Amino acid sequence: MLEFSEKSIKVRIETSKCDTCETKACADACKKYARGLLGIDDQGRASVAHRNEEEVMRLGTECLACEFACKFYGNDAIKIDVAVEGLDEYVKKRGLA
Repeated sequence: MLEFSEKSIKVRIETSKCDTCETKACADACKKYARGLLGIDDQGRASVAHRNEEEVMRLGTECLACEFACKFYGNDAIKIDVAVEGLDEYVKKRGLA
């Protein structure tokens, strides 16, 4: 499992699913729509190991392209959590919890 944070999102990648992924669509999407933050390591798994924590925070565009590409063209290994301030209170107030 790989986890890293950008400015306001948290990215979780089940890297074991990368082993059978033939497309590596996440890294391609990151290069195309963002700044190439996400790469593929020597084991064929999604990685940000080629970047330090400061670079991840600075370069991360929070575009979500890697999650969509992985879901539709890869092995659905990426989940991105986006914190929405006040959402929990809103859900409780509306009785949606």
